[in-house]
Amino acid sequence: MILTWLYAPGDRPEVVAKALRCGADAVIVDLEDSVSASRKEYARAATAELLTERPPVPVHVRVNALGSPWSGADLTALAGLHGLAGLRLPKVDAPEQITRVADRTGGVALYALLESALGVERAYEIARAHPSLQGLTLGEADLRADLGVSAESGLDWPRSRVVIAARAAGLAPPAQSVFPDIRDLEALAVSCARGRALGFLGRAAIHPRQLPVIERAYLPGPEEVTAAEEIVTAARAMPGALALPDGRFVDPAVVAAAHRTLSLSQRAAFPS
Repeated sequence: MILTWLYAPGDRPEVVAKALRCGADAVIVDLEDSVSASRKEYARAATAELLTERPPVPVHVRVNALGSPWSGADLTALAGLHGLAGLRLPKVDAPEQITRVADRTGGVALYALLESALGVERAYEIARAHPSLQGLTLGEADLRADLGVSAESGLDWPRSRVVIAARAAGLAPPAQSVFPDIRDLEALAVSCARGRALGFLGRAAIHPRQLPVIERAYLPGPEEVTAAEEIVTAARAMPGALALPDGRFVDPAVVAAAHRTLSLSQRAAFPS
């Protein structure tokens, strides 16, 4: 289960090399926002060279926005490379964009970034667009600008919308968008707790120091593990819906959630 995703700029191979070894579950090499127009070709070539072999952790690549001058060349250079675990598609607002990329890339796992009101409104259609689509997530910086919201609560509905659309389409729970302040780790922890309560699982980071905070926020605590163990034990003894001695009602969905909690609890904690 991937909990931590770390972004690294594609035009800085030395930063990418460090990112691959800093403990993130997966690395996202960025060819879009963090790379200037004059360095797009270099970033693409450097990333393609990296992915000729399988890296030590899964590597996804955020290509340039579909319809931009660089997206076609990105897809051509990257599709089929041995070390590519997935393509992140920014600014998706229509299911047809997913089907076109899927037809062109031949089975590569795709992830849609929803960064506009239209993309959020069409979240479920996009989530069901093609079997190659493996996940949704929000691009919250662009979405804030599109919606004109400044308060954190202004994104609660879009966040819930994406979580529900992913679940309804049978996809994994989305990971949270990046937290932009790399110094305020306390605020990051609070934000992660809020995201977990909304149904997200894991988070993207822009600096390695954010990774332990994200993992701690998404790993279950001792009380959660104990409760999950009680549920799983009771379900084994008496399959089907039942009530525990403390009054909690347990059905198959609750049992499935308990199994996920126990799976997460088996992860080795991120080094402090």
